[in-house]
Amino acid sequence: MRLEQLASKCGEWLRGSGPESDIVISSRIRLARNLAEYPFIRKCSIADQEAVEKALRACVESVSSWSGLTYFDVNALEEVDRQFLVERQLISREHADAEGARAVAIDPEEKFSLMINEEDHLRIQVMQSGLDLENAWEQINQIDDVIEDTLTFAFHDRLGYLTACPTNVGTGMRVSVMLHLPALVITRQIEKVFRSLQKIGLAVRGLYGEGSQAMGDFYQVSNQVTLGRAEEVLIKQVREVVPLLIEYERKARDFLIQENHENLHDRVSRAYGILCTAQTISSEETMHLLSSVRMGVNLGLIGDIEIPTINKLFIHTQPAHLQKLRGIELDTADRNIERAHYLQRHLNRDQDSQEFEKN
Repeated sequence: MRLEQLASKCGEWLRGSGPESDIVISSRIRLARNLAEYPFIRKCSIADQEAVEKALRACVESVSSWSGLTYFDVNALEEVDRQFLVERQLISREHADAEGARAVAIDPEEKFSLMINEEDHLRIQVMQSGLDLENAWEQINQIDDVIEDTLTFAFHDRLGYLTACPTNVGTGMRVSVMLHLPALVITRQIEKVFRSLQKIGLAVRGLYGEGSQAMGDFYQVSNQVTLGRAEEVLIKQVREVVPLLIEYERKARDFLIQENHENLHDRVSRAYGILCTAQTISSEETMHLLSSVRMGVNLGLIGDIEIPTINKLFIHTQPAHLQKLRGIELDTADRNIERAHYLQRHLNRDQDSQEFEKN
């Protein structure tokens, strides 16, 4: 599978049909692992990094049930291709920007990816649509066991799995849920909610993880520390909090519908109108407007577009995706024009198909 083929479709986590998918975009579990016989990445020599990559690649290719995985040498990719994988949530920004031997193996449905030589020797990542941490845990646990049957991970009897970052020591697990929370942003309750989360040891990050901004009103909620806690406890911690966030967001949406219906409808309609008619538009503005439209669709204010279409547009209008879909490199001005044309084609086509079905 080539990146161009990947660009033309949507991953499983974007299908918008998982539990609570009106608010919860995806559930993700990530495991950090290091091979026992090599130093951590920051202490690795070039030869060490190459040996780690070779050992992990051999392991991946030896698993018959993973024959459909696509293996990319990240070090050999062009910058736009690396950014494409970041936008796709398949590798981290750190992995894209690093140097030396590093790679990623990707499941055809994008349910999981294996990052090699990121902050740790191996980062296993599983993503599911909607609020589905249980299935994500079951899958990642199986993947972890398969690899550990072949390779020896750095492990301490008292501390657990040893990782480059001390906060990951123990299980090496990061449990995160990506939520779309536009109503809490509009009603200015979002900061209060996040302060409450931080008090109970949960971190809040933007669309692309640590250090990123919350574009399009998307937020990732995850555990901060793993040491001394079992995997099931970490999953439970996040799993019990997310329904409260869903409830807060739904109450905020109800408030906007009941108390500020005209302004809300105007906000959503304006956003939709701009997206359908703009001749040039930035990535940031697109994310902001799509956020309003997505909320409007879920509230029944817009009836001629489907949520999977909106979810796809969030990703396909990102800079690297636009360039992969066009097959050429574009500067910022040309990307803004291409983005506007792409939005018009897909939003108007979705609207036309709905009209055809009605007739």
